Amino acid sequence: VQLQASGGGLVQAGGSLRLSCTGSGFNRGFTFVDYGIGWFRQAPGKEREEVSCISGSADYTTYADSVKGRFTISSDVAKNTVYLQMNSLKSEDTAVYYCAATARYSDLRRSVSYDYWGLGTQVTVSS
Repeated sequence: VQLQASGGGLVQAGGSLRLSCTGSGFNRGFTFVDYGIGWFRQAPGKEREEVSCISGSADYTTYADSVKGRFTISSDVAKNTVYLQMNSLKSEDTAVYYCAATARYSDLRRSVSYDYWGLGTQVTVSS
């Protein structure tokens, strides 16, 4: 399984960005809806933290407390893509954002639940 994250960039505080995570190369017998997708981020000198996740059927989503009310996760099955709409960005949102996928029935909030990771996309919020 390959994951391609995109959409990062430089934005002023209060601005918005939309990250995309597109999946391909799914395991035999699996389709995009069989995978839970998570967004994680890691800032310099800090541990990786969960941002948001969505189940394959999109009936379950979670958000870290720090992004609730500002970020929205969604999926487009036809495009094999999960989006993370980020509004009202703050300087503390600056980090490399990674998307990850898992076909296991597991806690999507935990990074150890994921088997496949994409390369990160840098988000920089200037104050």
